[in-house]
Amino acid sequence: MPMPMPVPSGNPDRAPARAPRRAGSALGRGRSAFVRHWSQPCLKWPKRVAVGTGVLLVAPFLTAGVSLRLQYAGDPAPGTRTRERDAVWLGHAWVDGRKGEDQLAELVQRVRDTGIRDLYVHAGPLEHDGSLPASRYPKARWLLDAVRRELPGVRVQSWLGDVLSTEGQTGMDLGERATRERVVRSARQVLDAGFAGVHFDLEPLHSGNRDYLSLLDDVRAVTRAHRAPLSVAAHQIDPLPSLHSVAGFVAGHPKWWSQSYFGAVARRVDQIAVMSYDTALPLESLYGGYVAQQTRLALEATPRGTDLLMGLPAFHTDDIGHHASAETVAAAVRGVRLGLSREDAGRERFGVALYVDFAATPGDWAAYQRGWGAPKSD
Repeated sequence: MPMPMPVPSGNPDRAPARAPRRAGSALGRGRSAFVRHWSQPCLKWPKRVAVGTGVLLVAPFLTAGVSLRLQYAGDPAPGTRTRERDAVWLGHAWVDGRKGEDQLAELVQRVRDTGIRDLYVHAGPLEHDGSLPASRYPKARWLLDAVRRELPGVRVQSWLGDVLSTEGQTGMDLGERATRERVVRSARQVLDAGFAGVHFDLEPLHSGNRDYLSLLDDVRAVTRAHRAPLSVAAHQIDPLPSLHSVAGFVAGHPKWWSQSYFGAVARRVDQIAVMSYDTALPLESLYGGYVAQQTRLALEATPRGTDLLMGLPAFHTDDIGHHASAETVAAAVRGVRLGLSREDAGRERFGVALYVDFAATPGDWAAYQRGWGAPKSD
């Protein structure tokens, strides 16, 4: 979320006071009263402008805050629990040799008997030209075999990401046809290596990017041939109409996608996971209300044949874009359930995704299980 604009401060200069006219007659007294009557409001006018401007700037944020708090009110509908289509993002250490049997046993214990069906394992990053050196994931086979053995029914998808050149001089340029073709080959490469699916996270991806849609069309032809899912991490949806355009103009970073573009992406994939965190909101109630709103907007735009997952912030960084005390797994889960309750409580192809395993605490896992992981019949 963009930071609120500062309220103007300081003491505006007063208009110079007029020298009083001598009141030697009734006419003089009348003119003196006239001057006092009209000069006093003039002295206050600059302050009133400043106050009025401040109100105009602050009011929209206060209104938005009240709206988000109301979104967080109420009780989730019965049955708004896991549909056993959940996921978790896993770090690169699982495929480069840093993780071993002990860590695997802990992961199995965490995931078993939950609604988690997909593991997005970081096998990249992709090179800026779209290629993927096989040396990036030397221990992938060990993980794939272990998960197949210990967690039957759980899929290991290859998480492939890169920084796009949309807001800088370096990064992947999706406008280059050759680059997109290499990304398609990289997707085929990880499927041939044994991964059960392809999960893209390319950022910052601006709303309306047609080259991305073209890439998804081409990759989906490959995943379908392998009978594998195509999954993507998605930006949040405009909480206000065309907010991405305003943010792009003001800050050069159009954080959100339009709802129509979100739908265009969702129609091209088997699974779409909303990165519903890094909102800069300072309170759990506001963040939870925002997640409820995002859930509703995403449900409206996602075809019923596509899995929709809402991201849960299982990390604890504190910076300008993320307040760990506000963006909690518990608040996100409650927001997800409220949004699901209001829009489509019976949606089957729906779940949540925890980000990220190496930062998640036992409390994060417990909040996921307590708030979402129980059977659908409360």
